[in-house]
Amino acid sequence: MNKQEVRSDLLNMMLKEEHVKIDEKLSTYTFTHTGGKADLFVTPQTYEEVGKIVAYANRHQVPLTILGRGSNLIIRDGGIRGIVVYCGCLNQMKCEGETIIAQSGASIIDVSRFALAHALTGLEFACGIPGSVGGALYMNAGAYGGETADVLHAAVVVDASGSILRLEDNELEMGYRHSAFSQKGYLALEGTFVLKKADPVEIKQEMDRLTELRELKQPLEYPSCGSVFKRPTGYFAGKLIQDSGLQGTRIGGVEVSTKHAGFMVNVDHGTASDYIHLIRHVQETVKKKFGVNLETEVKIIGEEPKS
Repeated sequence: MNKQEVRSDLLNMMLKEEHVKIDEKLSTYTFTHTGGKADLFVTPQTYEEVGKIVAYANRHQVPLTILGRGSNLIIRDGGIRGIVVYCGCLNQMKCEGETIIAQSGASIIDVSRFALAHALTGLEFACGIPGSVGGALYMNAGAYGGETADVLHAAVVVDASGSILRLEDNELEMGYRHSAFSQKGYLALEGTFVLKKADPVEIKQEMDRLTELRELKQPLEYPSCGSVFKRPTGYFAGKLIQDSGLQGTRIGGVEVSTKHAGFMVNVDHGTASDYIHLIRHVQETVKKKFGVNLETEVKIIGEEPKS
């Protein structure tokens, strides 16, 4: 793949020069502050542009990666080949009665606050989830007893051909950290959330309560990729890691949090490789001690660095 030729093709598709960058540092866009460069980093401004990019990539067999807010993600230090589509510019929200329609690049935290401003309940659980709407749909993100599927009514997506589709809730196949987005390769463009009217004072109190719980339990003072492992059946990942004596274990600049064992924090200029090696060490130790396989919740993508 010739990066300059692909960039020229994308510009000919009516994208502006400032929206198509070569060799962009991805560490700028991840919560871990790690990751290599993107061959081509594209910031579409409309749904139609997203569709054109997806269609082009598939037609020309150019690797395509979608990047949200980078919260539950590790990008390897070798970066990402092909086109990286960053939907952060698609971040508008609107309220229609008891329904909120939010674009995929909007922060799900901001959507929960938008719901509060319109006296709508149902998204309080999302007040501390650092990802985007697109990421929340992809992972069926949840916290404190609530999850995206509870309030998601419909979504607008782009399929592999670049076609823009509207899917209703029964077509979204939402399960635990699972959805039609991850299974069928859909790219989320917007979500429609159906909520209920409630007393804004009570909504705010619940959001404050959950925020306090999060601040007490989670290591928010350091960059991290969020909860690293899925909950194994019959166990809690953090408890297994804690009981394995792994809290405070460090590889390079990345450490198993001493505040919450389910998190790994970048305490001293850590790299993606540090994260990955620490994840493997934790998995091997827990397996040896308890016979439990820890499956990663964090998504790991990209290329290994060249030696």
